[in-house]
Amino acid sequence: MSLKVVVDMDVCQDHGQCVFSAPDVFQLDGEGHLVLLVEEPDESLRSACEDAADVCPVQAITIEG
Repeated sequence: MSLKVVVDMDVCQDHGQCVFSAPDVFQLDGEGHLVLLVEEPDESLRSACEDAADVCPVQAITIEG
């Protein structure tokens, strides 16, 4: 099963901690809002994505697969 990153944008408060953990997957736009760059990242980014989910203060990120 492939890796899939899901962000509940209704829960996300744009803290940006995920950006530090997985900058190839997440970024903040010019207004400071979270952007999910890659919904199905390469398996090599699994650890970074899991770290991003772990550090999210509001637990808005889930990793599937």
